[in-house]
Amino acid sequence: MKTISLIGAPTDVGASVKGAGMGPDAMRVAGLTQALEARDLTVIDHGNLQGPANPWQAPVNGLRHLNEAIDWNQAVYDEVSSALKQGHLPMMLGGDHCLAIGSISAVAKHCKDTGKKLRVLWFDAHADSNLSTISPTGNIHGMPVACLMGHGPEQLIAYGGYTPAMQPNEIRQIGIRSVDDGERQFIHDMGIPVFDMRYIDEHGMRAVMLKALEGVDENTHIHVSFDLDCLDPDIAPGVGTAVLGGPTYREAQLCMEMIADTGLLRSLDVVELNPALDLRNQTAILAVDLIESLFGKSTLVRMADK
Repeated sequence: MKTISLIGAPTDVGASVKGAGMGPDAMRVAGLTQALEARDLTVIDHGNLQGPANPWQAPVNGLRHLNEAIDWNQAVYDEVSSALKQGHLPMMLGGDHCLAIGSISAVAKHCKDTGKKLRVLWFDAHADSNLSTISPTGNIHGMPVACLMGHGPEQLIAYGGYTPAMQPNEIRQIGIRSVDDGERQFIHDMGIPVFDMRYIDEHGMRAVMLKALEGVDENTHIHVSFDLDCLDPDIAPGVGTAVLGGPTYREAQLCMEMIADTGLLRSLDVVELNPALDLRNQTAILAVDLIESLFGKSTLVRMADK
């Protein structure tokens, strides 16, 4: 029986609007623990990490709330590392997406130490590949992919004691539809595999997921970093940076079910839930529904293909 370590990281220091700090508790209110336990999973809820408050200040040298982001990511790194060492599956509940720097740095270090291949599935409306020199806002939730690739402030790129934490061939970005010009060049220069909404429209989500999962095997550690603004705002209004034209409910369910079919999910981020912008906790309830599918809940009625 799998043991899930729930790790709340209630901060929005990297975000463009306040409110994501309430995300972890909104998912708890939506019944996350009970839903996981109904899947015969053991759940250890470690509560919420402690960290600095959001000072809501202007960017300094192209970076907003850098010191606070460093501290929060260190706390996430430490807690995710601890869960992995205990053989648990860490589920980091954000909070904004800058927290994936600490989470994925811990996962990458674990993979290095255990000889596992890393595959990160990054679901997001945004590429999150900005640099302080090109970011139009200085918000660090727009920079985690670049930081994980070794491009960012020193304190944000070496949590595992080395840099970069991750290579471009270890990530697949899915659902992207909002990219700044500088980010686009960075993605091309780095060779990051991106399945944007145009690609999904042209090829279909099943083909996208088959490609995104290509090459995974029993020695692969799959990490899902799920930004809820990946979803279309019609079904997920409770996010800080909503972008029209995202995946539908069924497309999102297919993604989760195909990941579950691999049996290789080993860690998870669920971020950018903003209850202040939600409608009757609709987005949190949807998040719990999709998480259930990651752990084996399926709409499949027909016999599985042989």
